[in-house]
Amino acid sequence: MTVNELRVIISKNNKIPSDCYSLDGGLPNEAFCIAHLSGKWEVYYSERGKKSNLKTFEMESEACEYFYERLQKMLRLN
Repeated sequence: MTVNELRVIISKNNKIPSDCYSLDGGLPNEAFCIAHLSGKWEVYYSERGKKSNLKTFEMESEACEYFYERLQKMLRLN
Protein backbone atom coordinates (compact mmCIF):
# COMPACT_ATOMS: atom_id res chain seq x y z
CA MET A 1 0.00 0.00 0.00
CA THR A 2 1.19 3.52 -0.79
CA VAL A 3 0.22 6.81 0.83
CA ASN A 4 -1.92 7.61 -2.21
CA GLU A 5 -3.73 4.29 -1.89
CA LEU A 6 -4.12 4.91 1.84
CA ARG A 7 -5.61 8.33 1.09
CA VAL A 8 -8.26 6.70 -1.14
CA ILE A 9 -9.09 4.00 1.42
CA ILE A 10 -9.49 6.53 4.22
CA SER A 11 -11.53 8.94 2.10
CA LYS A 12 -14.04 6.16 1.40
CA ASN A 13 -14.51 5.48 5.12
CA ASN A 14 -16.90 8.11 6.49
CA LYS A 15 -16.21 6.93 10.06
CA ILE A 16 -12.71 8.46 10.03
CA PRO A 17 -12.77 12.20 10.81
CA SER A 18 -10.30 14.13 8.65
CA ASP A 19 -8.95 16.09 11.61
CA CYS A 20 -7.72 13.00 13.48
CA TYR A 21 -4.93 12.14 11.02
CA SER A 22 -2.36 13.61 8.65
CA LEU A 23 -0.93 11.83 5.63
CA ASP A 24 1.44 14.75 5.09
CA GLY A 25 3.31 14.59 8.39
CA GLY A 26 3.76 17.77 10.35
CA LEU A 27 2.66 18.40 13.90
CA PRO A 28 -1.11 18.88 13.89
CA ASN A 29 -2.68 18.84 17.33
CA GLU A 30 -3.95 15.45 18.47
CA ALA A 31 -3.58 13.61 15.17
CA PHE A 32 -2.09 10.34 13.97
CA CYS A 33 0.54 11.06 11.30
CA ILE A 34 2.66 9.47 8.60
CA ALA A 35 5.64 11.26 7.07
CA HIS A 36 8.50 10.55 4.69
CA LEU A 37 11.66 12.15 6.08
CA SER A 38 15.31 11.58 5.20
CA GLY A 39 14.56 8.41 3.25
CA LYS A 40 12.58 6.78 6.07
CA TRP A 41 8.90 6.61 6.91
CA GLU A 42 7.68 7.80 10.30
CA VAL A 43 4.36 6.99 11.94
CA TYR A 44 3.55 8.86 15.15
CA TYR A 45 0.93 10.61 17.22
CA SER A 46 1.24 14.38 17.25
CA GLU A 47 0.12 16.27 20.32
CA ARG A 48 1.03 19.78 21.46
CA GLY A 49 3.74 20.09 18.84
CA LYS A 50 5.52 16.86 19.78
CA LYS A 51 5.79 13.40 18.27
CA SER A 52 4.93 10.50 20.53
CA ASN A 53 4.95 6.74 19.94
CA LEU A 54 7.27 7.30 16.98
CA LYS A 55 7.90 4.26 14.82
CA THR A 56 10.15 4.29 11.75
CA PHE A 57 10.03 2.10 8.65
CA GLU A 58 12.24 1.53 5.64
CA MET A 59 9.35 0.70 3.34
CA GLU A 60 6.33 2.85 2.52
CA SER A 61 4.02 -0.17 2.40
CA GLU A 62 4.94 -1.25 5.95
CA ALA A 63 4.44 2.27 7.28
CA CYS A 64 1.06 2.62 5.55
CA GLU A 65 -0.22 -0.73 6.77
CA TYR A 66 0.89 0.05 10.33
CA PHE A 67 -0.65 3.54 10.12
CA TYR A 68 -4.01 2.21 8.94
CA GLU A 69 -4.12 -0.56 11.56
CA ARG A 70 -3.27 1.88 14.37
CA LEU A 71 -5.76 4.47 13.10
CA GLN A 72 -8.53 1.86 13.13
CA LYS A 73 -7.58 0.76 16.65
CA MET A 74 -7.39 4.36 17.86
CA LEU A 75 -10.90 5.00 16.53
CA ARG A 76 -12.11 1.53 17.56
CA LEU A 77 -13.23 0.68 14.03
CA ASN A 78 -12.00 -2.92 13.90
